[in-house]
Amino acid sequence: MSRLVDIQAKDGIWTVRLNRPEVRNAFSIELMRGMTQTAERLRDEAGVRAVILTAAGEHFSAGMDLKDLKRWDTDKQSLGDRRVLASTGERMCQAWENIPALTICAIEGHCIGGGAALAVATDLRIIGASAWFWLPEIAIGIPLGWGALPRLVRLLGPAKAKRFIILCDRFAGREAVDFGLAEYLVADGQAYAEALMLAARIAALPEIPVKMSKEAVNATANALNHLASYMVSDQVALAVASEEAVAARARFAARKKGGR
Repeated sequence: MSRLVDIQAKDGIWTVRLNRPEVRNAFSIELMRGMTQTAERLRDEAGVRAVILTAAGEHFSAGMDLKDLKRWDTDKQSLGDRRVLASTGERMCQAWENIPALTICAIEGHCIGGGAALAVATDLRIIGASAWFWLPEIAIGIPLGWGALPRLVRLLGPAKAKRFIILCDRFAGREAVDFGLAEYLVADGQAYAEALMLAARIAALPEIPVKMSKEAVNATANALNHLASYMVSDQVALAVASEEAVAARARFAARKKGGR
């Protein structure tokens, strides 16, 4: 299992932590693959009653790692290699959605881009008062990937999804809950503690009916997800190499470096 993923288990409750706090848990290819492997383990592991997804450090995730050359340096890669890389995040999110046990995402600080995409692939989200969601993908020249678009349309409805995805509006704390991005609001620093209490409630319930009910709800809610997003990896692979997207990423990285 990847060193970038920390896993703990007690009494049927599993905690999975993104473990790149030095870069605000930005998603490298290695981290995404480690998270996919973790989800597949949780899918097959006996006795998993609830899963908490959280992160080391002050922030849940700053999104895709713009310095990960495995992801962005595509000039010398074949089309097949680019397609595989472009679908890495989508496979990770789908693997997390497929975990039979209920999953709870505990969010503090930044939940940006791929972090938000992963968060909405879980069942329930708890957010700290000053934590915030943001999708900057359009601003850096690529369509939203990772299977997040149909999940967000389901959660928010079409108009709100367009605000979040296309206009790149940010939503923090109470506004994120009211908007539909999270279910529970807590004081800063308390998201994981609240997730533990919620996981204990879930773990106390009969295991099989919980998992059967989750499966039935997801089958109903997500029936058209693949239809809506099956081409998105190809769209990202096409868009990411465009001159416009390269320039947009450079501007975005410069703003981040300058603290803006």
